[in-house]
Amino acid sequence: MMASSAGDRLLAYRARWVIPVALPPLAGGCVAMRGARIEYVGISVPDGAELVDLGDVALLPGLVNPHTHLEFSDLACPLGRAGMSFTAWIALVTASRGNAEQPRPAPAESIALGLAESRAAGVTTVGDIATAGWQLSHADAAATDVTAFAEVITLSALRFAEALDRVRRNMDDAAAIGMWRGAICPHAPYTVHPELFAKLVNLGTERGVAVAFHLAESADELEMMRDNAGPLIDYLTSRGFWIPGSIPCGTRPLDYLRVLARAPRSLVIHGNLLDDEEIAFVAAQRERMSVVYCPRTHAYFDHPPHPLPKLLAAGARVALGTDGRVSNPDLNLLAEASYVDCEFQSIAPADVLAMITLRAAEALGLAAEVGSLEPGKRADLAVLALPTGRSESADPYEAILGSDCPVVRTMHAGAWV
Repeated sequence: MMASSAGDRLLAYRARWVIPVALPPLAGGCVAMRGARIEYVGISVPDGAELVDLGDVALLPGLVNPHTHLEFSDLACPLGRAGMSFTAWIALVTASRGNAEQPRPAPAESIALGLAESRAAGVTTVGDIATAGWQLSHADAAATDVTAFAEVITLSALRFAEALDRVRRNMDDAAAIGMWRGAICPHAPYTVHPELFAKLVNLGTERGVAVAFHLAESADELEMMRDNAGPLIDYLTSRGFWIPGSIPCGTRPLDYLRVLARAPRSLVIHGNLLDDEEIAFVAAQRERMSVVYCPRTHAYFDHPPHPLPKLLAAGARVALGTDGRVSNPDLNLLAEASYVDCEFQSIAPADVLAMITLRAAEALGLAAEVGSLEPGKRADLAVLALPTGRSESADPYEAILGSDCPVVRTMHAGAWV
């Protein structure tokens, strides 16, 4: 009789806590999988399963980071200083991409660093903003699910066709190579002409892919749209990038949201300064539109308090992202959740955890695959060491979000990575 292959074996992992996300936590629970798929989540061990007791840990779904900029993963610390103006920081970011005196690693190297750091932090699914040609090694492809949002930056009508062709090539490459999922990112109101923005959203609809857009991020951005004046206009003009009349005075984030709502799935990145009418609009589009809040990046710029409670109260879907190391000290998604748990104590810890798992998976359109521990979903796990000396009845959410529980193992598609 032939020995069964690893893919045929039913493996069950027991832990002090299993956190399915879609269901209440299970004390002493177990997750059983065959190959790359989960077959069982519960308390008892399924018949015929090989049991592995992981001990004093919590088992979570692999974490989902819907917004990051992996090209900056080589940076040891954020650019500039905490509390600096947004426009001054943008100037530093632009300079960092083309500084001959301090050359940066090739994008592929930084991306590999960022993916490795993400996996070490329990992240198995990533939405990355791809500025240049996007590359992924076979090793990274086997260990991380990546949606690469092809970033577009241009206000010039002369470059519309070129920008659209580049995004189409990204879609075609993703489909042909099969190592990542293609998506689209018109960068922001101050870098993308409204006409091109609409064309890119239409392309997203045509191709059936997600569209991400940085919006309502800073007061400088709102002033630029409203008055065609302010620090961003001054900076863009000094760079020869601003085209007078390209964005009508009186433009609001709501104008962009109405266009973005045409996409089959859209991510409003940051949304720091959405007003009540815009919050209501986002909530009304919940099935296809999400806000991705990047807490520690938000804090780095000392923006006014994020409208997170208002968004949730209105029924909007909100996920958490890390942004990139250009404005964040690391890519630790659990640290973002812990920050929110501390700053917004009216929000239930279970809801906070969902923002880096199931809500984030929904934002990317991947909730059928990842984001919770359920039979049929991909076998992605984040294993967290729990504080010692806690009883079985202790609140697992408090342990996960209220302490520095390290991720000790990460599984993607049934393989420890």
